[in-house]
Amino acid sequence: MTTQTRLILAVVTWGLAAVAVVLPLVWLINNRDWGIGLMLLTPFVVYGLMRLGRALEGWARASSPPPRP
Repeated sequence: MTTQTRLILAVVTWGLAAVAVVLPLVWLINNRDWGIGLMLLTPFVVYGLMRLGRALEGWARASSPPPRP
């Protein structure tokens, strides 16, 4: 797998994870009376998504093992 393919896969994975986490969080904050309490959780969610992005970037940029002869 090439580095460019791994980068594209990492970006797509992060995008799907971000939508899967942020969309329900925003919906709950907007539509539930107790949702405003979730605003306290939001910085931790953003931090977790940043950490996930860095981990995926590290995976994508890691050198691939050499092909077997």
